[in-house]
Amino acid sequence: MSASSSFSNRLARRGFMHVGVCGALGLTLPGFLKTRALADIKDYASVEGKAKSVIHIFLPGGMAHQESFDPKPFAPPEYRGPLGAINTNVDGIQIGELWKNTATVADKLVFVRGMTHGEAAHERGTHNMFTGYRPSPALQYPSFGSVVSHEFGSRNNLPPYICVPSMPNEFAGSGYLSSAYGPFSLGGDPANGNFKVRDLALPGSMTEDRFSRRRSMLDTVDSHFKKLEKSDSLDAMDTFYQDAYKLISSQQAREAFALDKEPDKLRDEYGRNDAGQRLLMARRLVEAGVRLVTLTYGGWDHHDNVKGNMEGQVPKFDQAFARLIRDLSDRGLLDSTLVMVSSEFGRTPKINATGGRDHWPKVFSVLLAGGGLKKGIVYGSSDALGAEPENDPMTVENLATTVYNQLGINADKELMAPGGRPIEIVDGGKVVKEIIA
Repeated sequence: MSASSSFSNRLARRGFMHVGVCGALGLTLPGFLKTRALADIKDYASVEGKAKSVIHIFLPGGMAHQESFDPKPFAPPEYRGPLGAINTNVDGIQIGELWKNTATVADKLVFVRGMTHGEAAHERGTHNMFTGYRPSPALQYPSFGSVVSHEFGSRNNLPPYICVPSMPNEFAGSGYLSSAYGPFSLGGDPANGNFKVRDLALPGSMTEDRFSRRRSMLDTVDSHFKKLEKSDSLDAMDTFYQDAYKLISSQQAREAFALDKEPDKLRDEYGRNDAGQRLLMARRLVEAGVRLVTLTYGGWDHHDNVKGNMEGQVPKFDQAFARLIRDLSDRGLLDSTLVMVSSEFGRTPKINATGGRDHWPKVFSVLLAGGGLKKGIVYGSSDALGAEPENDPMTVENLATTVYNQLGINADKELMAPGGRPIEIVDGGKVVKEIIA
């Protein structure tokens, strides 16, 4: 085994910007940048579209569409459920009674009420909503974030794809693409009072001057060995080190993660909790240049007591989400940031014996905003009992294709899976032009 191959095999799969001493010289920079460099990423094929960034908010467990964005106030009680409906600031659009703040920004949203697929298992439904593909035993598909990372690369010295607070599931990864396109996870929850991104800062004993001197020494050593051995791996490592130094030395990159730079008043308005601070962090990251942020909040698998569970979780998220939409709008970022709220499926039309609802993939709701989409509309509908799509069903493939379209990515493009097999980014989807402004 060559020295460069041995070195490659010792690389961690993920991580970010831990700066430390390796022998008398050098730096240890595990994970994210190492895999990116060894993949020798140089060319990106897509051209940015109307949406420059995406915030994908995933509510794991399968949120009830009846108690959120598709209430059925005129259905029989056993279908209507224990919660009522309220008007929004758009005539004719009602949502669940707990979503009081979201109702005030409905004029900026697209309510997709005919989302549908056939997967009633959590893992399979989650796979659909993160990849645009139904699961396959033969191939692991890449997530939206990894495809975006593959097509565009980094911007402003920041990772193109970040998970808040951590990678939420196995389907949020790079799939058949190189792990170089996988997400960077914060490694901590922004809601924690002592939150810091792991391994981003220089160690306490390492000053900026000392770090710069070591960089100079390392450059000298690298130059010497490059004269002795010409290697593609070494060329890739050059790219890796250059990107690493940019991230370490860029004040803009470091401050993108500094949630404490936000005014206390704004942090209060988002909510000093997991929903509020995660969404505020997402806004801060896309504002700094991150292309896709995925975040999760809560657990929505409400087989029992859907009323009490929704009352316990919705208010924090409702406050934070509405503030995010207003914040993006106020900063002029909403038109260039596509926000998507999804869950793996919906819940059964009829309330069960324990006051909950069970898994139901036949129809559910997704919320969209910004990124060049229309504002204040409902797309699609479910029937009177919330059991089936009635008009304009939204498939997983069509949703993914539309999101990619807004980013400037042609979903028909073929990427190369292991063995040189070409795989379309999305198979069989179409752009839903009715929701595009």
